[in-house]
Amino acid sequence: MSSDFEAYEQDFGTITAEITNKIGRIPKLSGEEKTQLVLNVDKQLEEVRELLEQMDLEVREIPIQSRAMYNSRLKSYKQEMEKLEKDFKRSRIAYSDEVRNELLGDDASSSESQRAHLLDNTEKLERSSRRLEAGYQIAVETEQVGQEILGNLHSDREKIQRARERVSAHLTPACYGQHLPLLYGFSSKHTNEICLTQL
Repeated sequence: MSSDFEAYEQDFGTITAEITNKIGRIPKLSGEEKTQLVLNVDKQLEEVRELLEQMDLEVREIPIQSRAMYNSRLKSYKQEMEKLEKDFKRSRIAYSDEVRNELLGDDASSSESQRAHLLDNTEKLERSSRRLEAGYQIAVETEQVGQEILGNLHSDREKIQRARERVSAHLTPACYGQHLPLLYGFSSKHTNEICLTQL
């Protein structure tokens, strides 16, 4: 059974090598020549799919102790097949620069100009986005600083209010009446000194 699998492997290698070569040629062609080559590759891809199915059946007949190795090889072949199919799809819509210019004529250079213009606009948008982001960051930082300053002012105000309340609580009525005009003109330290001179 393993000999059959290896025979399929050889066929797989031969056909996929041909397909790879033809896929590389497709973008360089146009018209009927390109259509015929695309049809030819499509037919060979179908052959490869049938080979993979046969290989899958062969692996199932291989003894369990040897099956893991063949499963691994089959998996790599399937991955190679998926890559070939993706390359084939891209090649069918791709054209070399020479063919593109032949098909489009003046439109080809116009297309290149439009592409360059689009890239330039994209770069400008990216630069503008970076500037806006930097400006936003500065605004956020400024707001944070402002909030810190307001918080400090609020804290200082509370400290001054508590100090004023403590001073008022320790003043005698006589001291309070005599020096009331001075309480709002002096610091708490000066107010305490005035009261001490009255005791």
